[in-house]
Amino acid sequence: MENTIKVTIIDRKGITHELEAPTDMNMNVMEICKAYELPVEGTCGGMALCASCQMYLESASQLPEQSDAELGMLDAAFHVKGNSRLACQIQLTNEINGIVLRLAP
Repeated sequence: MENTIKVTIIDRKGITHELEAPTDMNMNVMEICKAYELPVEGTCGGMALCASCQMYLESASQLPEQSDAELGMLDAAFHVKGNSRLACQIQLTNEINGIVLRLAP
């Protein structure tokens, strides 16, 4: 399907969810997870102010460099790893087709 990519999310129970995500609606990974009713809080509404949508990048997908706001939130978050990202800061684009992310605890 045109303007649609595949995003794989591994939830906290280890269950894999394959999501179809639109690239033409200016959405991010947090928003698509919420649309599929996965347990992603996104308390701040996607402003990189809470880290409640932290995920671990499990694939070799190339993501844009982290902003200072994202890095600052991850500095204050729990369970941070070298592959931690905020889902609200990952835009749904053709470049991330096939990305695999795991929900942080």
